[in-house]
Amino acid sequence: MLEVTTLTKKYGNVLAVDSISFTVNPGEIGVLLGPNGAGKSTTIKSIAGLLRFKGTISICKLDNKSIDAKKVFGYVPETPALYDALTVYEHLAFIAKAYNLDEGWQAEADRLLSIFDLTDKQDKVGKDLSKGMCQKVSLCCALLINPKVIMLDEPMIGLDPKAIKELKKVLIQLKEQRCSVLISTHIIDSIEELWDKVLILHKGKFAAIRTRSEVDKSQESIEQLFFKVTEEGE
Repeated sequence: MLEVTTLTKKYGNVLAVDSISFTVNPGEIGVLLGPNGAGKSTTIKSIAGLLRFKGTISICKLDNKSIDAKKVFGYVPETPALYDALTVYEHLAFIAKAYNLDEGWQAEADRLLSIFDLTDKQDKVGKDLSKGMCQKVSLCCALLINPKVIMLDEPMIGLDPKAIKELKKVLIQLKEQRCSVLISTHIIDSIEELWDKVLILHKGKFAAIRTRSEVDKSQESIEQLFFKVTEEGE
């Protein structure tokens, strides 16, 4: 479970995120939406433990910056950060060592490489990979630890259609395994069939939080809801 309570972040005198709270439950896919400057990146970086903030963030009831929380938390940043001199497989071996995974990690690594068509690329070093391949490696690294909570920032960007299709299958499998999934994206269509809860940020606050059943009941699409709540008062 991912729990964010009264998260507040200022940059100087600029209030980027204003006391927001939300939960992504086990077996739930939450989607974080918002126009540019809404506070999405600040929220994502705070959850990942990359920023100082006021409020509390917990992962499986553990403080998000604690070692125990990080052991069960997978993170796919918007821009993959690979090591130039490590091969694709060495990135996975590095994650396995860092997270002290059991000896079965190799089989899982091989499975993930196969899913994302990286088996024949596993000996390539980071500096020789395309943006799309870097994104696939980043996904494999986050998934290798079998996370209980995973956060993905614009995960579809740079992926080819087959990889997008496979990633959607993986996200559904994570949901079935009771993983809490949070996806941040600008591309509303890319997550249309996946989400259970939509969280729409606007000017540092939530303009709307809706479950799929609530949106279906209103007979609005997620896109219609997004523009309605972000354009009111503009």
